[in-house]
Amino acid sequence: MTTHVTCDLIGGPHQHVSARELDEFVARAVAGVDLDGLRVTLVIPDGTRSCPLPLLVGTLHRHLAPRVASLTAVIALGTHSYLEPDEIDRLLGVGGTDADGTPQPATLADAYPGLTVVNHEWADPAMLVKVGRIEGERIAELSEGRLSIGADILINRHVVESDVAIVVGPVFPHEVVGISGGNKYFIPGVASQEFIDMTHWVGALITSYEIIGTTGITPVRAMINEGAALIPTRRLALCCVVESGTGELEAAAFGTCEDAWAATAAIAAQTHVTYVDAPYQRVISCMPTRYDDIWTAAKGFYKLEPAVADGGEVVIYAPHVTEVSETHHEIYEIGYHCRDYFTAQWDRFKDIHWGVLAHSTHLRGQGTYDAATGQETLRVRVTLATQIPREVCESINLGYLDPASVDLEVLAKEPGTVVIPNAGEVLYRLRG
Repeated sequence: MTTHVTCDLIGGPHQHVSARELDEFVARAVAGVDLDGLRVTLVIPDGTRSCPLPLLVGTLHRHLAPRVASLTAVIALGTHSYLEPDEIDRLLGVGGTDADGTPQPATLADAYPGLTVVNHEWADPAMLVKVGRIEGERIAELSEGRLSIGADILINRHVVESDVAIVVGPVFPHEVVGISGGNKYFIPGVASQEFIDMTHWVGALITSYEIIGTTGITPVRAMINEGAALIPTRRLALCCVVESGTGELEAAAFGTCEDAWAATAAIAAQTHVTYVDAPYQRVISCMPTRYDDIWTAAKGFYKLEPAVADGGEVVIYAPHVTEVSETHHEIYEIGYHCRDYFTAQWDRFKDIHWGVLAHSTHLRGQGTYDAATGQETLRVRVTLATQIPREVCESINLGYLDPASVDLEVLAKEPGTVVIPNAGEVLYRLRG
């Protein structure tokens, strides 16, 4: 067995990888990796990332379970809400029926014998282990001068105490890091809130508009890679590109977290970016139910902002959403504002979780703030068509539209309006 893993890739832009092809690919990829008798942890996405997770986990389970001493899957929540048992079952294809009506396995034990599945319990200090520290001088180098505060790196105990950790999941254009996936499953996926907040704030200082869809090593990716390198566990990844809307695999790569990510990020930048010739005046972003609050459904704005005209509007149409965030209530207090609104009043906001500030700026988009007059000027209007009441929307500096009044077919015919189905994953940009 070798300690060096060569990155293998299957599929490509707009191709389809079958279950049989994936099985053969994974079998070849893991055959030469030293895994026998070891404790292995899979780091998997939560329900906000669309991918055929039962297929991916099932394939790995089939080839790993006979070899390893133990197999655990940690759901990389970052600071998202913990998943309830029934949500975990749905995530991993248990207890329901397939699209063709075929019954799924009744329990996790039936589907994945010997596999333990747990949430990343980010709010429980006992479940986090310090693996090292990045000093402020190094943070300044990595962030290109945007931040110079040191941070301890704390990672989920299951990951740290395993011999091998394998990231399993898709890559997409991302508002904080450029392209998601790879080591991002460790940070923020299974990290502590402090460093999560720092990386997100650096992304906010750059702005989502500038960083989203960038394939290279962005300052945020550099910080994440530096932190992940402190994890004593051997890190590997099965990264994939998933056709948005169908869940079909377009490509998969297996190797180190850095290599597998780079191979699939290059493909995602081709398949998950749509270029338009003229800016949109008004966009209706129709959000799938996997985004169950604005904290996650905001991706319907992130992915469209670069293609919207100055003075235009993005409507987040998510009639199933009832709240802004279940876990981050500070957002109700500070509302949604551009980056400069916070940086110009830093003493007022510096003690708010920086991840909350970052989310606020990402959803409000580009703008300016004049500290002398208190005037905030925003490039694009953001409107919620959800179950969140008008008074709440207005109190957090967002527009309101009654979702019951929305007729998507009629809106799609209006000049200057475009309706985007299944929004949140594909990035839209102006051509040129």
